[in-house]
Amino acid sequence: MKKSSVLAGILLTALLSSGAYAANLSIVYSSTGNENAELRKQLDRFEKETGNKVSIVAMPSSSSDNFGQYRLWLAAGNSDIDVYKTDVVWAPQLSEQFLDLTEAAKGVVDQHFPSIIESQTVDGKLVALPLYTDAPALYYRKDLLEKYKKPVPKTWDEMAATAKEVQDGERQAGNKGMFGFVFQGNAYEGLTCNALEWIKSSGGGQIVEADGTISVNNPEAVAAIDRAKGWIDTISPKGALAYKEEESRGVWQTGNSVFMRNWPYAYSLSQGADSAVKGKFDVAPLPVGKEGEKSAATLGGWNVAVSKYSKSPDEAIKLALFLADEKQQKEMAINISHLPTIKSLYDDKDIAAAQPLIPLWKPVFETAVPRPSAPTKVKYNEVSSMFWSAVHDTLSGNGTAAENIEVLEAKIAELQGGSW
Repeated sequence: MKKSSVLAGILLTALLSSGAYAANLSIVYSSTGNENAELRKQLDRFEKETGNKVSIVAMPSSSSDNFGQYRLWLAAGNSDIDVYKTDVVWAPQLSEQFLDLTEAAKGVVDQHFPSIIESQTVDGKLVALPLYTDAPALYYRKDLLEKYKKPVPKTWDEMAATAKEVQDGERQAGNKGMFGFVFQGNAYEGLTCNALEWIKSSGGGQIVEADGTISVNNPEAVAAIDRAKGWIDTISPKGALAYKEEESRGVWQTGNSVFMRNWPYAYSLSQGADSAVKGKFDVAPLPVGKEGEKSAATLGGWNVAVSKYSKSPDEAIKLALFLADEKQQKEMAINISHLPTIKSLYDDKDIAAAQPLIPLWKPVFETAVPRPSAPTKVKYNEVSSMFWSAVHDTLSGNGTAAENIEVLEAKIAELQGGSW
């Protein structure tokens, strides 16, 4: 072998080990609010530290639309995408397409909530690293509740009654665009989250239970969906049937809703200088369906996974580790109220000062409700689609809750085929 080839090999090895090797990486990232702008700041820092270049492939906010696109890319062995931002429920369905991060993440996984690491582990393989977790809350106009001398509602019925009274009062006072409650009623994954909360907090189970039992067809679940149907065109606009997170926030942040169900990202945006509700609102646990039940907040969250088709897997893994790191999670918590997956950050004084709501969220994760992705495995997205379609049909007046849920049960049983 020529001396020049040996030297070249030594030089390349040194460059790789020092992190000076420049790779062109891409990350697929869906965002809400100003999340992409914050991500870009972090990527700029990563580029400076490593010499790599990272481009963002922006995606729409609909997680179900993104999942379909991901499947197409991964099935085609697309090597143009290195890192994927993934929903907490996707791990069982996409695990074969992503690299195992167990070895790379050794020594850091213990920093995260065990339940979240567990959710991203499939057959002993760590499919993705946590970026941030999520659990929704009830946003409420504290100024309006004080004005009308109303307590923060504990049940969905109390919420609806208060919403109607305040909505009517404000309309009579001149705000004709005021509504009582906005939520995510579009036919997509967000409606599965909302409806699961209504049902679970009413004692109606979790659609499919941990042991695989299909439980959705029960009187409590039917009553919960019927209750929500009653909100449409009374305390919630008809347009709520097309709302996702950002449409809901748009109505709320312009001062035109008494209550809103949304994720933590909406908190810092609602406190922004251009927000009509700045300093006028607070958050509380979601209401329950009936006395004696617990509040049910769907466990959400986002992670980063590395494609097994990446041309630069080592550098892509470095990027995933970088984004999931404590420093980056702290920055996202302070700047855009992302809920960290690293336990110690809930006791961080800087975070508590910048986002007082975050320390309050720590107990939520002990009782948060997972979607039935574990028992339904690779069929989760089909089950969820069937569920949100049945709920959306009911909210839209296409069949009763009892009829639609009975059909839903039969469809899920057929999909199950006796076993998952």
